Amino acid sequence: MSTIIDQALYLPKRWGLPPEAIARLGDRLQNTWARYRDCFKTKTRDSGEHAWVYLRGLLEMKTGRNYANIARRVSEAGQDQDGQNLQQFMSDSPWDAQAVIQKVQQEIVETPGLQHGGVLLLDESADEKAGSKSAGAGRQFNGRLGKIEMSQVGVFLAFYKDVVWTWVDGELFLPEHWFTSEMASERKRVGVPEHRHFATKIQLGWRMIQRVKTHGLPFEAVACDDLYGRSGWFRSQMAQAGILYMAEVPEDTQVYLTKPDFGIPPHTQGQAGRFHTRPKVMSEDQPVEVRQLIAFPETHFQRFPVRNTERGELDDRFAMRRIWTICEDELAEEWLVIRHENDQRYTYALSNAPAETTQERLAWLKCVRHFVERSNQDAKSEIGWDELQAQKYRAWEHHLAMTIMATWFIAQTKYDWATTYTRDPKLAGDFELNTLLALLVANVRELLRATMPLPQLSPDQATQLVVKHLVNRSRASRSRHKSHLKKRSSA
Repeated sequence: MSTIIDQALYLPKRWGLPPEAIARLGDRLQNTWARYRDCFKTKTRDSGEHAWVYLRGLLEMKTGRNYANIARRVSEAGQDQDGQNLQQFMSDSPWDAQAVIQKVQQEIVETPGLQHGGVLLLDESADEKAGSKSAGAGRQFNGRLGKIEMSQVGVFLAFYKDVVWTWVDGELFLPEHWFTSEMASERKRVGVPEHRHFATKIQLGWRMIQRVKTHGLPFEAVACDDLYGRSGWFRSQMAQAGILYMAEVPEDTQVYLTKPDFGIPPHTQGQAGRFHTRPKVMSEDQPVEVRQLIAFPETHFQRFPVRNTERGELDDRFAMRRIWTICEDELAEEWLVIRHENDQRYTYALSNAPAETTQERLAWLKCVRHFVERSNQDAKSEIGWDELQAQKYRAWEHHLAMTIMATWFIAQTKYDWATTYTRDPKLAGDFELNTLLALLVANVRELLRATMPLPQLSPDQATQLVVKHLVNRSRASRSRHKSHLKKRSSA
C-alpha cells in the first residue's frame, strides 16, 4: 500500500503539470518571441532572428552565455558562428530596449489576475568587473561581496504578486566621475547617451517608478531597502504622488513619538538676527532613535503569519506604532514597523500607509522585499544576467531588455499554469503543508530544455570547433606579434 501511495506523489497532473502543457512549452516560447518581434526592427534591418537566438541562449544554456557560445549552441549555423552578428545585434544595433520593456509591462497590465494587489520592489545590484572599461564601471560598494570593488551597478524595479516575480525596469548607475571632462572620450567610446547626466541611485529609482506608473503598471505599494528609505526626499516624492511605500530605514533613524509643534518661528519685534525662513521643531519634543523603541514598554511585539516558505510559516514578531518624522522641511506622520527577524535581529521600516491599515497588512508589506531578492537571484543565477561581457552602454540596456523578456516568459508561464491546471489539494496534506510550493525558474527551464533541446555537437564537430578556435587565436597572436616588432623597430 505504501508503494502505491509513494507512486501517487509523483503523478505530474497532481502537481498541475499535464503532459500537454509541457509539450507546448516550446511553442509557448516561440509565440512569446513572435509577439515581441517588431521590437527588434530598425529602419534598415529586422533583427528578430538574433533576438530568438539570444532569448533561447539565456533560457536554455546553463552557463557560458557569451555571444560566441550562444551563437554556436543555438543558431542554425551552429559551429560556423563566431558570435559577431550576435555581438553587433546587442552592442551596436539601434533597436529600442525600452520598447521590449514597455511591452512586458503592458502584458502585465492586460493580465486580469495581476491588475490588483501587485507590489513594486526597488533595489540595486552590483556585478564585479575585471577592469574599468565597461560602461559605469568603477570602484564602488558591491553588496554581494560586502566591500568596495571594481563593479558595475544597476538599479532594478521588480513586480511581485503571488507566483509572479520579475524585473520590469532597470537603469545603469553611472558614478559621478564618469561625467567629468577627463572621461569624455570614454563616454563616447562606450556610447553613453549625451542626454545622460549624473543621477543618484535614489533619483534613478524614482525615475523608474514614475515611468511604470505612466505606463499604467498596476501596483498598490512600493517596497525598498534603507538606501532609499533613509532619503526623506524619496519618501516625500512618493507621498506627494499618492504612492504607498514600505521603506527600510537604519536603526539610528530619528522619529518623534508625539506630534511636535513644527513650523517657521515668528520674528518678534526687536528680536536680533535674521528672519527664520525654514520650519523647525518649536516645542520641547525630542526625537528618539528607532532602535531605542525596542525597550519602551509601549512597544508591543506580536507574531503575525506572513507567508508560507520552504522552511515553514514565516511568523516573526512585529511591533507597529504611529510616529512623526521630518521630510523635506515638512512634518510627516508615518507608521514605524519593527520586525524581530528569526528572533535574532531587529529591522525597521517607515510607511505612509493610512492610520487604519491593519497590522497584518503592515507585517506582510514589511516582508515583501524577499521577492526582489528572488528576482535578482533568478536573473543572475538562472538567466545569465551577470555573464554579460560587453563594455558598451547599449549592450547593457539590450541585455536588460532580453533578461526582462526571459524572466517574464517564465513568470507568465508559471502564472498561466497555476490558474489553468489545478493542483491536487490532498498533496499539501500528504506533506503536512498549508500550501504547496510554487514552481521555480529552474523548474520551467528544465522542462523547456527537454521540449526544445539544443543541438549537441558530434565529436567531429567539436574537434573542428576547437581547431577553428586555435586558428583564430593563432592569427590574432601573429597580428599582435607583428605589431610588437614594428613598434620595437621604430623605437
